[in-house]
Amino acid sequence: MLKKFFTLVFLFLVMFQFWAQNEDINLDLHLFGIKNTSIRAIEVVNDSTVWFAGANGKFGRIINSDVEMDSIIFNDIALNFRSIAFNGKNIFILSIENPAVLFKIDPFKAKINNQKIVYKEEDEKVFYDAMTFLDGQRGIAMGDPTESCLSVILTSDGGNSWQKVNCKNLPEIIDGEAAFAASNSNIAVYNKHVWLVTGGKKARVFYSKNFGKKWIVYDTPIVQGGKMTGIFSVDFYDENNGIIMGGNWEEKSNTIASKALTKDGGKTWKLIDNNSIPGYISCVKYIPETNGKEIVAVSTEGIFYSNTEGVKWKKLSDEGFYSINFINKNSAWLSGHQKIARMQLNKK
Repeated sequence: MLKKFFTLVFLFLVMFQFWAQNEDINLDLHLFGIKNTSIRAIEVVNDSTVWFAGANGKFGRIINSDVEMDSIIFNDIALNFRSIAFNGKNIFILSIENPAVLFKIDPFKAKINNQKIVYKEEDEKVFYDAMTFLDGQRGIAMGDPTESCLSVILTSDGGNSWQKVNCKNLPEIIDGEAAFAASNSNIAVYNKHVWLVTGGKKARVFYSKNFGKKWIVYDTPIVQGGKMTGIFSVDFYDENNGIIMGGNWEEKSNTIASKALTKDGGKTWKLIDNNSIPGYISCVKYIPETNGKEIVAVSTEGIFYSNTEGVKWKKLSDEGFYSINFINKNSAWLSGHQKIARMQLNKK
């Protein structure tokens, strides 16, 4: 009798897992054309507003269905932006290359062109990839090495001033290791925990448990060794459970060693099935309010969804995007080449 009971329980669990993995889900996309720019950095301000920063100095916002856009010229140069962050009060946008210029913008003013420079770095090697805030005061941006370590700048005063971390306080970078400015998602934060990811010759995770004061580095099994291989995006649901995705940008359909999961805060990583989609991914995000079960990943290859903590994936759309940022568990903003979209997830 007891054996029959456990058999029925096992069959129920198998059927439940099968149902969960095959939950009927689709999406609606509302596209906005954004001319003359490629947008890899978006930030949700509230339910109706998203800010963006892109190539050719372009930045702006969408409020409901109204698009406002302007451009920044610095020293006769149209800056290119790949990083954006919001701390609850101000928007920050950071240009990628020499000179790297970080602007603070009041997102609630009627005119969007009210930027103020809060940090500038001049170096022939400078190249910033991503930026985020942990709370209203503490923020972090990361970029490629200008010396023997990753470039990391921190703020603790709400973004009014920024300081670069000395290489003596960061793990040494490997020759040929850097980061990809693919989607403003090379950084993940949770409480005081910070994770930075790299690619190229090595695909590693740099970790700090005290918001950038001390760092250690972990190896990963993600594909590495080529110029365009490695980790392109990271997200953590809590201090232990996280996901890294990327792959080989030059072989986007290649699913080998393109995605991995951790359950110990990034110390160890387990590859997701090499034979399953997706291959190359530029941005991955946990869906809010789903207890780490549901994840969406995007790239130029389409939009992908998992409701099994990243173990199994389903392709939802062939429409390609660079980045995604959730509003809530049912809706998100996405950005791509000359476009932004509002996405609605429909579950049955």
